[in-house]
Amino acid sequence: MTFSSPSPGTLYGISAGPGDPELISLKGLRILQRVSYVAFPAGTNGRPGIAEQIVTPWLRPEQKCLPLAFPYVRDADILTPAWEAAATTLWQYLDRGEDVAFVTEGDASFYSTLTYLSRTLRQLYPSATVETIPGVTSPLAAAAALGLPLTSGSQRLAVLPALYHIEELEAAMDWADVVVLMKVGSVYDRVIPVLQRRQLLDRAYAVERATWPQQVVYRPLLPDLKLSYFSLLVVEIRGSIV
Repeated sequence: MTFSSPSPGTLYGISAGPGDPELISLKGLRILQRVSYVAFPAGTNGRPGIAEQIVTPWLRPEQKCLPLAFPYVRDADILTPAWEAAATTLWQYLDRGEDVAFVTEGDASFYSTLTYLSRTLRQLYPSATVETIPGVTSPLAAAAALGLPLTSGSQRLAVLPALYHIEELEAAMDWADVVVLMKVGSVYDRVIPVLQRRQLLDRAYAVERATWPQQVVYRPLLPDLKLSYFSLLVVEIRGSIV
């Protein structure tokens, strides 16, 4: 008698939203609570990561958690082995027919860890299946916190993930009507002079930890703010989003 190997399980990329556990989609929650294995980026210094914190209220005690270590650097020589190690860890479960949920903060297709993880998984194990469950992104959460639409009418939107060259911000402001600057805390001192020169300081709003209990909204913007890593800026360049 011969026994066929089980078909590989599916890796579900679950979008957990920006912070509020209730912003996960119904579909994401259903899959999250169905699977036996839940993976997420490991936190640092012994603390749980953001994605883990968001979904912990929804997890069942019997589910097995798989924290995956990803270094917070931009060096591909360091990152690539980490992606490969994480993909290999997940494949141990997928290969035996188990479904795994990989939870990521925000939306799984929007500047997400899942992008690199799923690409590496498919490269190493071509039979792997990945399904992405969409969710709420931080710019949308920030707009809701501000009580503003992110855009309206025919306005053009630019989203910059982080500013390594101020010229990128200048170029975006030349064509976009609304600009969102992600993780702006580390470059805030470089952004302020640009906003002042373009007379946009009173048309720029900052949101720190959108949808978390610690959420703070700065409106209008102050030039001497000390913003944390989880902060973004919404800037009205032309027109009005009110």
